[in-house]
Amino acid sequence: MMSILRGVLFNLYLFWITLFMGLGTIPIRLMKRQDLALSYAKLWARAVLAGFTRICSVRIEITGRENLPSGPLLIASQHQSFFDGFIWMTLVDRPDYIIKTELTRIPVVGPMLVLTGMIAVDRKAGSKALRDMMQAAKTAHAADRQIIIFPEGTRTLPGERHPIQPGIIALARQADVPVVPVATDSGLFWDRNPWLKRSGTLHVVIGQPLAPRQDRKGFNNGLESAWDELCTTHVLPRDPVDNSVDPKNA
Repeated sequence: MMSILRGVLFNLYLFWITLFMGLGTIPIRLMKRQDLALSYAKLWARAVLAGFTRICSVRIEITGRENLPSGPLLIASQHQSFFDGFIWMTLVDRPDYIIKTELTRIPVVGPMLVLTGMIAVDRKAGSKALRDMMQAAKTAHAADRQIIIFPEGTRTLPGERHPIQPGIIALARQADVPVVPVATDSGLFWDRNPWLKRSGTLHVVIGQPLAPRQDRKGFNNGLESAWDELCTTHVLPRDPVDNSVDPKNA
């Protein structure tokens, strides 16, 4: 029951903070200032995570910050919950998420995603989507931005694995920047069921950069091995954990 109560309270907080801060986006959108939009988006992310940690009694533990060099990066993160879409706004200077186009159509939030320069990918556009993404990524890296990509292409359960999509490999080959693997157990606390939030210590573990410009098989194996090592070393789930129907875990 506590998990459900936390989820309800946090969802109310998220609704009102988004509505309130959404009003503040109006002048920024009128000015069309990407720098202001990005700063404001980072402020919103910090406000969301502050509410999440306090309302849901979650402690966020970040390990491996020393593996994030300054300048342009390609961050290859596991993706288990909406939490992963907020945390990197607070961890790097100029974050640039690769997102699905559908997110840009969300009222208030969508136009700000566009203005901040997030890279929207139309997954129905086939090879054109890949070309557009690579061009946008080249522009982002030239502007010293840190690109965050979820290589499996979708949210997974904690410990679950999906095939790595070709986009990350194309970007890694194109960009002469560090490719940083990241493991997490965020799905244990911010469940895909929006009404469940669990307390405890949430981990984000940042690994050492991968060897650059490998072939597809070598890159896939290297990334999966890095995730496995991070999960093993930091005792994160390596087998699928679906706790969305078990509200007893407080």
